[in-house]
Amino acid sequence: MATTATFELGPANGPLRVRTGRTGAVARAGHDLLIEVGDWRATLELAGDATTLSLRADSTTLRVLEGTGGMMELGDDDKASIVATIDSEVLGTHDIEFASTAVRVEGDRYEVSGELTLAGQTRPLTFALEAGPGGSLRASATVKQTDWGIKPYTTLFGALKVADEVTVEFEGETLTAG
Repeated sequence: MATTATFELGPANGPLRVRTGRTGAVARAGHDLLIEVGDWRATLELAGDATTLSLRADSTTLRVLEGTGGMMELGDDDKASIVATIDSEVLGTHDIEFASTAVRVEGDRYEVSGELTLAGQTRPLTFALEAGPGGSLRASATVKQTDWGIKPYTTLFGALKVADEVTVEFEGETLTAG
């Protein structure tokens, strides 16, 4: 990968996904979810210590890809209901935004620190980004919902809960430099 380059990223480069877990007395009844963000854009400017990353995602374009575990399989109606609940009770219809404030470079690995805006609240977030051969990129961040004022979803009088920490992942390719 070039030392200095600007990349515009989005769904064509690879999926941006969220993984949730479950807790509570009846956690076995629920599902661990894999959710994909349909509409998102990011700009990655690779320039050594001056590297920057910004991202904007439309929270209303989430789609449940799968639910693992649980006592019953998730159907299409269940998946649609989960997305409706995320829109109305978890994220609202606020865009999700990230802007880096510092990037530490160690070879092909970047420690990206910045400000994440989620559900209308902005808080600091640090995560790892790895640049591999052929323009491949991998990133993963753990987001603790309560840090952004989000109460993790609960049902069955609190006996089944979405875990507070969710994982946001990207794995794809840069395709072309600008």
